[in-house]
Amino acid sequence: MDFQALEKQLREAHGDDITPEDMMSAAMYPKVFQEFKEFTSSFGPVGCLNTRLFLEGPKIAEEFQVELERGKTLHIKALALGDLNKAGQREVFFELNGQLRSVLVKDTLAMKEMHFHPKALKDVRGQVGAPMPGKVVEVKVKEGQKVEKGQPLCVLSAMKMETVVNSPVSGTVVKIYVNSDNSLEGDDLILEISE
Repeated sequence: MDFQALEKQLREAHGDDITPEDMMSAAMYPKVFQEFKEFTSSFGPVGCLNTRLFLEGPKIAEEFQVELERGKTLHIKALALGDLNKAGQREVFFELNGQLRSVLVKDTLAMKEMHFHPKALKDVRGQVGAPMPGKVVEVKVKEGQKVEKGQPLCVLSAMKMETVVNSPVSGTVVKIYVNSDNSLEGDDLILEISE
């Protein structure tokens, strides 16, 4: 293997801070090394974090130090987490060397639980939307089933109160967009009925 050519290639792609360890990693595991360099270019020198902080993140009120290099240490204290926004992000509040800071962070665990539903169009009679935010308790119909105007289609629960969503028209259920336990916002499309 031509290590001089590899070193030149790595320096062109990733800058001059290529170490002998980087060269060996690139020689033995080129794909993994490329993924690692892309990760560190996005997230910085994560090798400075201890393993638990890297994998789990800090607990609220936890103080920790990150030594970037000799004589250059960051003092960090995790303060609070904001509410989850519609993009699946939370604002994280922390102190960095005594200064209050915040940053938006993707909450990947919450993103797995989030479902984005299309909205019902009010001028389309067969589209049935959620009358209020809530959780789907039960879907009472199936795709292809004939329904009558006023027939119960599903049950929503909000603030310990259940609401039955009735069919606005007679027809056939074409598509159901929700399942039990889905969380809905107001006007989220529940199902479509063709007249």
